[in-house]
Amino acid sequence: MIEVKNITKSFDDKTILHDISATFYDGKTNLIIGQSGSGKTVLMKSIVGLVRPEHGEILYDGRDLMKMGISQVKNLRKEIGMLFQGSALFDSETVFGNVKFPLMMFSDMSEEEINERTQFCIDRVNLTGSENKFPSELSGGMQKRAAIARAISMNPKYLFCDEPNSGLDPKTSIVIDELLSDITHEYGITTIINTHDMNSVLGIGENIIFVNRGHLDWTGNKDIIYDSTSEALNDFVFATDLFREVKSYISKNRK
Repeated sequence: MIEVKNITKSFDDKTILHDISATFYDGKTNLIIGQSGSGKTVLMKSIVGLVRPEHGEILYDGRDLMKMGISQVKNLRKEIGMLFQGSALFDSETVFGNVKFPLMMFSDMSEEEINERTQFCIDRVNLTGSENKFPSELSGGMQKRAAIARAISMNPKYLFCDEPNSGLDPKTSIVIDELLSDITHEYGITTIINTHDMNSVLGIGENIIFVNRGHLDWTGNKDIIYDSTSEALNDFVFATDLFREVKSYISKNRK
């Protein structure tokens, strides 16, 4: 579990995060949502340690990132997996080489163990048979799956995903959402996903954090989001006619 308590962050005398507190749970898909410029990316970067808030606590199972020394931070990062928006695969490496890279750099495994773990992760994301392909030979969805395999290669306790469905068609996005959800539940990972994708919100949003203009506006899940009275959240999530109709239909049938 990750907890942030009273996080405040400013840039050039402009406050981006205003005293935000939130909890991200083990074994659940925790989503951070909000409009562009809302502060959600700064919040995720703060949690990972790429940005340092002026005030607050960032607790990884009770361990405060804000109070850690360099060696402690390095050890913590071995427990963290990252899925970047553009997949960030090495163009010159095959799928196998990309997934293997973190294990070679940061694990104490033998070569045999590294190869076995690499193949296990590739198989887990359904890329068996694509081990020797290069990123340029993969579709966008396959690149995302390879990036997920790399992100889980070190068996992380915490998994951060930045816009995992960016650039993907709706059908492929659902595949990626379901894969992230399955992996989260299967391994009890604390997964935090930064997303604009409303299909993800309504499909896998087990714990949703809505940030509006740097403030924590709403928390809940995909089942109760239809009943939200937050005007900002409703304008963001149910902006299209289709989503407004879905909200209206579900709200009526609950009464």
